[in-house]
Formats: sequence, structure tokens, C-alpha cells
Amino acid sequence: MNERVVVDPITRIEGHLRIEAQTDSNNTITSAYSSGTMVRGIEVILRGRDPRDAWAFAQRICGVCTLVHGIASVRAVEDALDYEIPANAQLIRNLMIGAQYIHDHVMHFYHLHALDWVDVVSALNADPKATSELAQSISGYAKSSPGYFADTQKKLKNFVEAGQLGIFANGYWGHPAYKLPPEANLMAVAHYLEALQWQRDVAKMHAILGGKNPHPNFLVGGAPSAISIHPGHTGEGKAPRYRGGAGATALNQAGLEEMKTIIDQMEMFVNQVYVPDTLAIAGFYKDWGAQGEGTGNFLCYGDFPAEGTNDVSKLLVPRGVILDRDISTVHDLDLHAEDQIQEYVAHSWYDYEGGKDKPLHPYDGETNLNYTGPKPPYKHLDVEQSYSWLKSPRWRGKPMEVGPLARVLMLYAKGHDQTRELVNMTLNKLDVPVGALFSTLGRTAARTLETKIFVDSMRTWYDNLVANIKAGDVRTFNEKLWDPATWPSTAKGAGYTEAPRGALAHWIVIKDRKIDNYQAVVPSTWNAGPRDASGQPGPYEAALAGHTLHDPAQPVEILRTIHSFDPCIACAVHVTDPDGEELIKVKVR
Repeated sequence: MNERVVVDPITRIEGHLRIEAQTDSNNTITSAYSSGTMVRGIEVILRGRDPRDAWAFAQRICGVCTLVHGIASVRAVEDALDYEIPANAQLIRNLMIGAQYIHDHVMHFYHLHALDWVDVVSALNADPKATSELAQSISGYAKSSPGYFADTQKKLKNFVEAGQLGIFANGYWGHPAYKLPPEANLMAVAHYLEALQWQRDVAKMHAILGGKNPHPNFLVGGAPSAISIHPGHTGEGKAPRYRGGAGATALNQAGLEEMKTIIDQMEMFVNQVYVPDTLAIAGFYKDWGAQGEGTGNFLCYGDFPAEGTNDVSKLLVPRGVILDRDISTVHDLDLHAEDQIQEYVAHSWYDYEGGKDKPLHPYDGETNLNYTGPKPPYKHLDVEQSYSWLKSPRWRGKPMEVGPLARVLMLYAKGHDQTRELVNMTLNKLDVPVGALFSTLGRTAARTLETKIFVDSMRTWYDNLVANIKAGDVRTFNEKLWDPATWPSTAKGAGYTEAPRGALAHWIVIKDRKIDNYQAVVPSTWNAGPRDASGQPGPYEAALAGHTLHDPAQPVEILRTIHSFDPCIACAVHVTDPDGEELIKVKVR
């Protein structure tokens, strides 16, 4: 009997996502539909404002992958006004973005995605001594004694006996899709709890360089981190203040030393816990190397510029497009070309003045809300009509997957030595074919591998920043930008970043020194968007087709693939009343 399986809300994500999956008589998904159930409005709020202030509003689109919208926004303005930023500012930004990746990926693996593979309750049956032997066989991590795992097991037992699983409540524990032995489950639960403590210290990097976390400070034209260390200077005393009030945060010797300690902590946890755990768990789920492939098309804006340049040909993560799984050819990507990136609204609750079937480049983008969906409560969406608050981005009319897998494939295709070494090591260790990269398993492994690449790069960026300071270079800001009289009367710019979840860009149109139009196309719009005017599914929808559900009432298979993308629907949409009524007015002075 055919059945429509509905998962709403998808949990352990940011935002509100509904998945409807049509199954056949064998409980195999024949088609799937992804619906973002909140509505966006940030772009409208930005119209008429000073472009230099846009980042402070745009960064509030989301607080989970914090800072990414801020960096995309400042880069959009810098692109429009053609401003270079100093080498130190580039390094500071790279350190902040890199810290965000490492923090976000570790948190996603342990606290959002691991519970799709790890049976928490099964850990109660583990032998702590055997768990210790398992942990020591895969890593030299210090916290691997039998006593350590016995203590973790006791904590978990107390939760269960009290009937208060807390953070582990409502899982599909005991589901036959779980394959880890009890000892591997106990090891993973212990590291889940370890990661909670680890992430608190890692988040300090943003506070040192940007004043706070979440939503650290940014600055169009550079970085807000004034450097108070000069040759022969102790780092004490007042930090220099730049014209325009940019010197909100000073980086001194104490801050540099704490950053070094944080990078050490990042390296330790990634190398000794995250990477070994990923490989160990993946070894029990090799069959998922043949499930969850999306569209087969991948897009990267690229990130981590070389210090002192905006040249996109010198990015650590390259820019480009891969089509039909062909990593032998990388197609050029131009954020400004109006025939490349376009957004469709054929199945979205928006209207375009030129009609719902006509796509628009973000420079010409429109945010015209038109909810035509069913009144709640409802059983199913009308997927033949509009069914999501997400738009449908396309590159030259093709749906594209963005995120860690896209980045790793791009690095591999461009001949990045470390990426090739890590990918080949992973395939050999798991004994899976190259085609396993294009899967739920490959997507999850790619996130871990790029974390290793970025944590290694953190050390280089830090060393280069320290070397610049020792050489007497403390400049972090291009003051030229703060004279609007030098601006052209009209300007357009595209600001990019590779957020943890994938390609993120903001497009800005400036007229008479004010924002005339502003559009953000975010990773989860690329991945989670609905069908376009041609009926092409987005990556989420394509990736779910072919999954066979053991139990439609407990669709852990759907969660595994959706979580492998690490959804952040709050980035893609924002909130509205079900009847379309205005909820609140906020006046910003």
C-alpha cells in the first residue's frame, strides 16, 4: 500500500523543516518533498540603510553558524566599492571563519547527527574495559581508561533509571537500523559529553577577535580587532582607535597566547577524537556509501583568501562547479553573471512581478510573499502547487548541492594534496569504492575530512599573523572606505563565503549611498529548496529517493540523509503567522 510519510518537524536541526516522502508497497521512497515552514524577510528590512551597517542586520539571519552572514555582507559591500583589505584583516577573518567550521562540524557530528547512528540506550550493556580497549585501538586520546567509560555509563544509567533521558529522549533506540556494538555506542556517548565541554572553550576565539560570540563584530574594510602589540611593546595600555569607531576590540599578547591554546585544543580533539570516531562508526555503516546521492551537481563559491588579496583564484577552497559527478572538469562560476545563478519560485510561496516561472538573478531578486498553502492543521502539502518558503536556486538551470562534500570534491578535483591523501586514506580504510563519496556516508565523511584540513590551516594563519605583528605590521583596516564621498552613485557587489553548510552569498545594489536591493542565497536554500519550474527536485528531495524504510513510523533512514546535509532552515526562511497576519513591528533607530 502506497503511503505518504510525513516528518514534521525534522529535529536536531536549526529552523523548521517538513519532509513528505511518497512510498511504494515496499516502503521505498519514490519521491520526496522538502518544505521550509517559516518565511524570510531580512532583505526587506535592509532596504534604505547604510551599506556599512548591513552586516549587523544580516548576521542575525541565524545564530547557529554565526558570523557567516556577517562576513558575506561585508564582502558584498567591499566588492561593490572595490576595496582591498589589509593582510592582517584577511588572516583574522580566516581564523574566525576556520574556528566556526571546526566548532560547527564537531557539534553537528556529536550532537545533531551521531544519534542517527549511535544507540544511546545500548551503551548500558557495554563492558567499560572492552570500550577502553576499542578506544585505545583507534586513538591515543588520554581519556580512554576503563574507569572513565564506567563513570560515563553510570551517568547514563542514572538518567535512564530516573526516567529522564533528557538530551537523549525520544530517540528510536532499539531500531534494527542501529548496527554499532554496545562498546562503540558507549565510546560515542562519552565523546558526545566531552564535546559539550570542548565547544565552550573553542567559542572564545570569536570573542578574542570579534568581541563576542555569537554574532561577533565585523567591519567593512577590515577587521574590528585593533592590534595593541608593537615591537618592544608589552601589549598593555590603550588600543589604537581608527576613525569611524572601529577599534572595539584590541588584540594583545594575552589574546594571542589564548588563541594558540584554543588552536591546540582544536587540533587535539579533531585528530584524536572526531576523525577516529568518524572512521570507526562509518565502518559499521558501509552500505550507506550507496545511499543518499543527491543531484550529482556540486557548487562552491570558495573561501579563505590568501592574505592581502581579494583574488578568488588564490582561495584555499577553490571556486567552481562540478556537473554529473565528473570531477575531471571544473566549470567556472561567476557570481555577477545574470545567466548563471538564478532563483525560481514556481513551487515557493513567493511571487515575481514577471511571473512565478521566470527565474531572477539575485541582483534583481524580489521578496514578495504569497502564501497559498493549506490552513493548519493539514494532513499533506499540495506539492503540485507551491509548498515551501524556500526558493529554488539553480546554476544555469541545474540544481546544485553545496556543503562539505562539494568543497572536498572541489579540492580533490583541483589537486589539493592533503585532500587527496585524506580521501584516498578514507576510501581504503573503509574499503568502499570512489562512488561512495556521492552518498550519505560520503557527505558525512567529507565534513570530518575538511575539518582536519581547516584545523591544520589555523596554525599557519596564526603563525603568519604573529609574524606580521613582530615585523611591525599592525594594520587591520582600510580607512579609505569611510569617506562616502568617494563612492560611485550606483554600485553592485556580491559577497561570498563557504559557510559550514555550504555556499553562501549576499548580493547588494547600492544607489545614492543607500541599499536599494539586497538578496541572500544561503546553503540550505540550495540544498533544501523545492522543485523548480521544470519539476527538477532539489538535493534533499533527490537524495531521499530510493530509501527503503524499515518502519515508516520510525523513519531513521530519512533523518540520516537529511542530517548529513546539516540543515539550517532559519538561514533560508524566517517567521510569519499561519494566516499571514502581521505579528510584530520592530522600530530600529
